[in-house]
Amino acid sequence: MVEDGAGYRAPYSAAEIAAAWHRERPGTPTGSIEVVTPIWRLAKLFADDRGRVLREADIDAATLDLLSTLRRSGPPYVLTTRELARRTLVTAGAISQRVARAEREGLVRRAPSAAGRRSVEVSLTEEGHAVIERSVDAVLGREAELVAGLTADERTVLVGLLDRLLGQVAARTTRG
Repeated sequence: MVEDGAGYRAPYSAAEIAAAWHRERPGTPTGSIEVVTPIWRLAKLFADDRGRVLREADIDAATLDLLSTLRRSGPPYVLTTRELARRTLVTAGAISQRVARAEREGLVRRAPSAAGRRSVEVSLTEEGHAVIERSVDAVLGREAELVAGLTADERTVLVGLLDRLLGQVAARTTRG
């Protein structure tokens, strides 16, 4: 087990995994292991922790995504279903299901759009606004705690590197 100094124990460090592959299969490309493995591990830790926070806040991830997208749009907190799908990176069908569920819970309201007969606008209700205010504080507050071990300069460097890596990976994996 490898400990990071803060109490986390990985079964094997990414360096150990890379070294084992290099030993067992010389010539195997192992240069990505020390980048990708920690990202996968972090993603799992963040996802598990976020799931716990969301359960405590009594909201599911899909509803949080929907309400957050509306809230971030600014007053009057209204977007078309097409714009919601674009901003949340989910299908129109998924947005339709999310909106229907949130509408049943009194968190959003649907109305025909003035832009066209086939367009539907979704707006936050007062209850939806209250839920997202409470939920976003819980989620983002917790995530701020999780990254608090990094200095502001370290976060700036990491943000830049992650943005660069994301752009490169997206360009190599997105089919268009």
